Amino acid sequence: MLLYLRIQNFALIDDVTLHFNRGFSVLTGETGSGKSIILAATNLILGERADLKIIAPGAKKAIVEASFSVPTSFKPFFEHHELDFEAQSIIRREVLSEGKSRAFINDTPVQLAVLKSLTEQFIQIHSQYNTLELKSKSYQLHLLDVLLGLEQERNTYEKEFLHYTHLLDLRLQKAQELAQLQQQQDYNAFMLQELEALRLHDPALETLDQDLDRFEYGEQLQLAYAGVESLLQENGVYDQLYRLKQELEKPRQIDPALQQYYERLSAMLIEIKELARDAASFSATELDVSQHQQLLQWQDQLNTCLLKHRALNVSELRKVYEDLSSKVGNLQDLSHELTQLDQEIARFRTTIEQLATELHLKRSSGAPGISERLQKILHGLKLPHTTLTFQLNQTAELQLNGYTQIQLLFSANLGHQPLAVEKAASGGELSRLMLALQQMVSEKKALPTIIFDEIDTGVSGEVALKMASLLQEMSKNGQCLAITHLPQVAAKAAHHFKVSKELVADRMITSVSTLNLPERRIEIARLMSGEQISDAALQHADNLLAQ
Repeated sequence: MLLYLRIQNFALIDDVTLHFNRGFSVLTGETGSGKSIILAATNLILGERADLKIIAPGAKKAIVEASFSVPTSFKPFFEHHELDFEAQSIIRREVLSEGKSRAFINDTPVQLAVLKSLTEQFIQIHSQYNTLELKSKSYQLHLLDVLLGLEQERNTYEKEFLHYTHLLDLRLQKAQELAQLQQQQDYNAFMLQELEALRLHDPALETLDQDLDRFEYGEQLQLAYAGVESLLQENGVYDQLYRLKQELEKPRQIDPALQQYYERLSAMLIEIKELARDAASFSATELDVSQHQQLLQWQDQLNTCLLKHRALNVSELRKVYEDLSSKVGNLQDLSHELTQLDQEIARFRTTIEQLATELHLKRSSGAPGISERLQKILHGLKLPHTTLTFQLNQTAELQLNGYTQIQLLFSANLGHQPLAVEKAASGGELSRLMLALQQMVSEKKALPTIIFDEIDTGVSGEVALKMASLLQEMSKNGQCLAITHLPQVAAKAAHHFKVSKELVADRMITSVSTLNLPERRIEIARLMSGEQISDAALQHADNLLAQ
């Protein structure tokens, strides 16, 4: 149950707190006084998107806070979302001027989806837009499912159907990929074979350019190695250093410094001999001309592939090779995936066909009872000749709502064939039909609080009184709040709020007051006669309040 609603810095409202009780309550006020502002603020508690325009001029943020009496049956919800459970829980929304919106449950920040999933179980708002929705086939079927208690079955079916359509989309995507791969298969296989011939992972590829340079500059290399080899020639560097070493043989025993020179010369001689011998072994090896041709051919093939695949280096070419290998391998994998998808789709098709058939049968068997009950309520709302039928046909193809195609047929006049409700019902008749539906829905779902925004539009006189009685009856199972312009409805309420607008310090301000009995008498009279309240209007107000 809604205990209070506090609104701060919200559009024309500076600070208003409404305290609610069980039973039937009404909000009245002149057109433009701010009743819709209160409704918009309540919608924020229900998780609707916030608009920065609602922040009052000069304020840094707008705040809407509501307190609810929460049954212990909601403890698992609070535990699941790691929230403190309070028997009187506080829900708050803040809209900041810099564009942010924050939501809180018992002072703990929460995502908007969490707040919405909680508060939508506490409050239902029925606006004039919902009455127009009654012309929608999907909304008609939704209401029928609610009234028949088929919401869980429908949700189960919709979940399975959405997964089924996801599988169909996935299969289409995979089939398109497979067709594309099959078209490119020969070309990809050719390019893959071409890259395989390059031996991209051969270590020799890393030294290809260096090996080719050895062939190109072979003569210079031979001369260079021959020069190193000449170190061992007679009277060459080696001989000169060797003779010098011999000359130091005796003096080194006298002078320690010469001993060091002697040792260094010995090491140099060993190194020179090894250098010359290594150079001699290379100079004795002639370059293989046929190998040179093979390397040149390898380089040509490499450059051709680099250009063809727009690769900058061997590393990028290897990535191209891996991608082609993956595509060629994917062909078989995709074929296998498609086979598995077809099997899974067939299983899901069988499941959802069964669910849709069962759902349609339950709708078809239960709809007459709902029609009968609605007609009875409408007869009490001064539509004594109403004929109302849910015409249900089974479609050939599965849809999101199953196999059911619905048509709500309506006639309010004796002797007239029922037609589609959007063609047959007037505004006042739609309002009464929607109220009758909402009464049955509220009984079925047992919502703690339901708010009607001018549900009585288009009716007057005795019909208005009947609707007021029905609203009063609905409030016995919880809270019922109606925004109304009808005195008949206002007089039936146990609690009455008046919304007013006045000029304060060069700014229009909306305020809300709770009316006592004398104040209610005047307000109900105003609803009948306008600002100039007549004695007849006051007398009529007394009569309405006495009923």
